[in-house]
Amino acid sequence: MPLENSIWKSNPFGPEALRLDGRISVVTGGAQGLGRATALALARFGSDVAICDRDEEGMASCRTEIEKLGRRCHIGVLDVREEEAVREFLDGTKQALGSIDVLVNNAGGGFWSPFLDVRPKGEQALIRENFTSVTAFIRHAVPHMNPGGSIVNITSIEAHRAGPGFAIYSAMKAAVANLTKTLSMELSEKKIRVNCVAPDVISTPGDEVLAGDAEVGLSGVEMSSWPEEGHPDDCAAAVVFLAGNGARFVTGSTIHLDGGNWAAGGWKVREDRRFSL
Repeated sequence: MPLENSIWKSNPFGPEALRLDGRISVVTGGAQGLGRATALALARFGSDVAICDRDEEGMASCRTEIEKLGRRCHIGVLDVREEEAVREFLDGTKQALGSIDVLVNNAGGGFWSPFLDVRPKGEQALIRENFTSVTAFIRHAVPHMNPGGSIVNITSIEAHRAGPGFAIYSAMKAAVANLTKTLSMELSEKKIRVNCVAPDVISTPGDEVLAGDAEVGLSGVEMSSWPEEGHPDDCAAAVVFLAGNGARFVTGSTIHLDGGNWAAGGWKVREDRRFSL
């Protein structure tokens, strides 16, 4: 965009560029963890929010918090693996709140198992939950999206490294990262940006199943070089940035939200805070 046409020429960058007043956001998996934190953060910055999840009680609680912030909230109890349910939810969001400005594909999940022990049914469940759900939401949301919209796909550090015990999950997160790059080009004519946030080292209720499996070994591992743990609000902060005008020139990119783990490339942190391979 020529400088004379840039929004910054008439509105130099300031705090208002991060505001989302008047915008409509959709967050999948919004009942708990990263999705809940993201939905609430979007509302705090001025957006009305639609959330979906299978956890009806968790969504009702999240909606109460959003409405306390003075924002509207539309909810849908659904399985993101069911495309017709996705379409109906997004159509309902348009009717209840208006055209969509922000889509956050957060829902996903997995289980620990060596690849050779994963049965076809389990493999299909992982593909549908972590990849097909993303394509379905994008396919049915884009016709309802305003120009200047933003799609944020929550992937994982496992999209960028090996995932022993999580082979299909990791492969699907890598697929979403690649899809993001492609759609950043295909949707550019609609002025819709597409980016990823790739978290690691952020404890959420969904980690409890993994932590209970001794073979996963999540406990007792030096998680990152950063001296603090990640928090769901760290993910929410990245999404808020990507949703707003402050990220108007960012598309096809990934924010690595992992305390330096991806950059470490195998280096570990010892108890004395020294590094070793």
